Amino acid sequence: MNALTQPHPNLSNAPNPLTHRLTPEGLRARWIELARDPLLAQIPYKVEMNERGSMEVSLATTRHAALLASLADQLRRQLPAGITLTQCAIETELGVRVPDVAWASAEFVRTHGVATPFSAAPELCIEMLSRLNPRLQMLDKVTAYLAAGAREVWLVSEDGSLEMLGAQGVLSRSSFEIEIQLSS
Repeated sequence: MNALTQPHPNLSNAPNPLTHRLTPEGLRARWIELARDPLLAQIPYKVEMNERGSMEVSLATTRHAALLASLADQLRRQLPAGITLTQCAIETELGVRVPDVAWASAEFVRTHGVATPFSAAPELCIEMLSRLNPRLQMLDKVTAYLAAGAREVWLVSEDGSLEMLGAQGVLSRSSFEIEIQLSS
């Protein structure tokens, strides 16, 4: 075997990203590596990482941004005993996922600090639905956030309608006992 036919030493034992899921430790290390990349910091989109360590990028609209800003503001005002987060990274069974908005209790923050990514989901995770992120596709994320410890996951449509979900399915009312008003 010569230098041209010998496998590259860094790649010879690397798992195939098409067939192997990364371990939680591998996902965390890959996410931290990507978060430190100055070129990726310039991407004006939401970046997530699937369970195999591949990046996924989501496009946002001005309507999307306005609804999420309104949600974050309302959560901050109505749930002052915790913190409202925008685009926090969370380790899930689907990889490192980034809800558009999340709310974490003071207890969650004491336990998890400001780790990146969080090893568990904050109590409330919110995702925005769109043509590129339809409800059916988002249901996988709902399941992943709930499995990672979220108490509720909300899906927000571009028309301002809100669907609240918990471990038992669709909720008629949030357990957080707050009223959210989104303009259509």
